[in-house]
Amino acid sequence: MNTAESESTANRGRPSRLTAERVIDGAVALADQIGTDALTIRKLADALDVKPMTIYHHVANKDSIVDGMVDLVFSEIQLPPTHEPWREAILVRCRSMREVLARHRWAAPLMETRTSPGPATLRHHDAVLGCFRTAGFSLELTGHAYAIIDAFLYGFALQESTLPATAGDDIAGLAVSIVEQMPADRYPHLAEFTACRVLQPGYDFGHEFDVGIDLVLDGLAHAAEAEGAA
Repeated sequence: MNTAESESTANRGRPSRLTAERVIDGAVALADQIGTDALTIRKLADALDVKPMTIYHHVANKDSIVDGMVDLVFSEIQLPPTHEPWREAILVRCRSMREVLARHRWAAPLMETRTSPGPATLRHHDAVLGCFRTAGFSLELTGHAYAIIDAFLYGFALQESTLPATAGDDIAGLAVSIVEQMPADRYPHLAEFTACRVLQPGYDFGHEFDVGIDLVLDGLAHAAEAEGAA
């Protein structure tokens, strides 16, 4: 066996060399399992099969790790395609963002909290702003559009991630359980909505996303037309 083969055999099964990227990747994977409240340096070190102090050779502290985690999540969100009209381009970004936040359910409350945003975060915000500005939105309307869209996106992601059930047999069972405890004569509208909407075949709370984002974009399109006319 030559030297290279000997080294390959010796290294087989060992974890790859720790880097800042591996620390961040490991932190995101662990947060996906246990959330960020339970995420500690010791738990992260155990997941990476290293000693806790080793992590500090690559990142300064837990805040730096969270900064990197948020930036990694932003890097997974598709940017608005520059060759599409603004509405279609923003819709691509919104649907991608919803999918990413569903994968990383811990992320939504942290996405806009960082005071040291990374390159992916900055690139993302610049691209979204650029989409509106290229479409002719004023700076004022661009600010309104970005704030309103993200309020809907983050709010929907939080609601979707915290609901005890959203579709299928799970939500049907939950709805029946609630109805059984609820006097229909005292809460007639809630009883009607549950029976005639939630308990109907095919109901899925997730379908509200497309309806909601279309309503938001319809309003912005109207505002953009009014601004152009003015």
